[in-house]
Amino acid sequence: MARWTGEWLPGAREAGASADGESQRWRGERLGLPENGPGSIATGGRRLLGLVLDLVLASLVTSVFVQPRFDQPEVMESYNLWSVLVWALITMVPVSFFGFTPGMGIVGIRVARLDGASMVGLWRAVVRGLLTFIIVPAALRNVDGRSLLDRATGTAVLRLR
Repeated sequence: MARWTGEWLPGAREAGASADGESQRWRGERLGLPENGPGSIATGGRRLLGLVLDLVLASLVTSVFVQPRFDQPEVMESYNLWSVLVWALITMVPVSFFGFTPGMGIVGIRVARLDGASMVGLWRAVVRGLLTFIIVPAALRNVDGRSLLDRATGTAVLRLR
């Protein structure tokens, strides 16, 4: 059995090779996912665009309640804090119940549990949100295209269309 870092460190396995030595032809093949189209692993570009759209939406919603004043640091500190809280709300709640955030829905991706359950669940959504806030776990990917936060929560981000 490989160490937990086996897929992440260069040289730990042949590039794209599975544990039995067979070559993986596409991201997600080992998970039984299609090569492309609905149900395939989402690309990093779609994931990033979905995150950016969620951040913009959180900022716009916050602007309705807290007027940003770029020349007043204390107002902007409050604005940024509220924006983070709004972002957490618009990402964690929809992911836990529906499997996608507003930004993810726009770009056509969703979070799915690998065990086949229909709902991601609140604890997985909270862990995903906290790890996304740190950024690094969301940026590191394995050969299947799954980030550290996907692996920590037993999920994968899949294409809807």
